[in-house]
Amino acid sequence: MRLSTGDRVELADLVARYALHVDRRDLAALAGLFTDDAVLVLPDPPERMGPVLVHRGWEEIARVMSSLEVFPVTMHALAGQVFDPGPEPGTATGSVACTACHLSERDGTVVNLAWHLRYADIYRRQGGAWRIARRELHLEWIETRPVRRWRGDSR
Repeated sequence: MRLSTGDRVELADLVARYALHVDRRDLAALAGLFTDDAVLVLPDPPERMGPVLVHRGWEEIARVMSSLEVFPVTMHALAGQVFDPGPEPGTATGSVACTACHLSERDGTVVNLAWHLRYADIYRRQGGAWRIARRELHLEWIETRPVRRWRGDSR
């Protein structure tokens, strides 16, 4: 089975919407990108950089993603994506490279906690649309950088 050009465009839109909904903290829209039985597997940094914390279903995924609210701003920049047909009809796999920036304050200074990562995804057609059935977040490295200015800066 091959993925059509239309499938690839839909999958690219799906992963872009994931990044947008996370950055906007639109958890209802985010949950709608997943299948009803979806699994999200996250790392436990800085000790464990690979996917180890398993979250199942919309409710758990929305709850864990709401933990990002401690950051006033996040920005997920997609760096590349590759999609392949899955092992069964109506499925696909993907590898998505991303830099996820998280602003926070440390000792009176605004810093960017930047995660350089890859998502290992399994997608499934559900209700006529591609949805994320499983997403594993693999951290490659973490950086902390000072931020000179950001849109919420009151200076």
